[in-house]
Amino acid sequence: MTAFFALTTSLLWGLADFGGGLLTRRAPALTVVVVSQGLAAVVLGVIVVATGGWSEAGPRLWFAFAAGLVGPVALFSLYKALALGPMGVVSPLATLSVAIPVGVGLFLGERPGLLQAAGIAVAVTGVVLAGGPQLRGAPVQRRAILLTLVAAAGFGTVFALITEASTTVTGLFLALFVQRLTSVVTGGAALWLSVRRGTPALPQGGLAWSALPALGFVGLADVAANGTYSIAAQHGPVTVAAVLASLYPVVTALAARGLLSERLRAIQAAGAGLALVGTLLLATG
Repeated sequence: MTAFFALTTSLLWGLADFGGGLLTRRAPALTVVVVSQGLAAVVLGVIVVATGGWSEAGPRLWFAFAAGLVGPVALFSLYKALALGPMGVVSPLATLSVAIPVGVGLFLGERPGLLQAAGIAVAVTGVVLAGGPQLRGAPVQRRAILLTLVAAAGFGTVFALITEASTTVTGLFLALFVQRLTSVVTGGAALWLSVRRGTPALPQGGLAWSALPALGFVGLADVAANGTYSIAAQHGPVTVAAVLASLYPVVTALAARGLLSERLRAIQAAGAGLALVGTLLLATG
């Protein structure tokens, strides 16, 4: 169960990152974050009302609130970095986020077996190699790397926080709603300040209505990934769940290869293969 939900997380996050990065090439990153998270919050609000999730309110929601504060910073940084691109190079660097939940798991006493430890090492190495690596070059490229590292730290923190935010399915819906509502308020405040300073909130010609389905998909895929990761981490070792969930950059890189024709070099293809081997080791260990 842990492997299934964690791999589902990587698929959802990978597609959400691809979509978010693509949208940020056409609209400001903060606008993409606020609108996509706002659409997800509306859907979650309906689900919470329908399932009676309010009855699960309690102190654990503070974890969701904290995740909602950190999340917009991580999303803004990643979407901005992906817009600078190339996605197949930027996204795999975000796998460094796995260090935080894995560290928390080890601190709490989790000790992966030999096969799982090997799988962790192989998978993380594979994801990093899937990014190139291409670290030389212009200031814009260094900026993209810095933004990705900020995003990685933020996502790792969200990983750790959202796991503690609920213990039941209905409680998880409420926690995700609180997280997204906090993200919208935080991101909205940042967007307002940005507009006050003269930065346009919308691209020239405005935001096309045809972009709303894509924004909705990005927001819902991101929130669904948070939910599946929480379930994975609660039903198995956090160290395993976090590593399997961190394979999402491979999905982003493959989507960029298939839809944007970004070229994968030999080292990137080898990295994707190692990530798959590491996944199999973790799943069987």
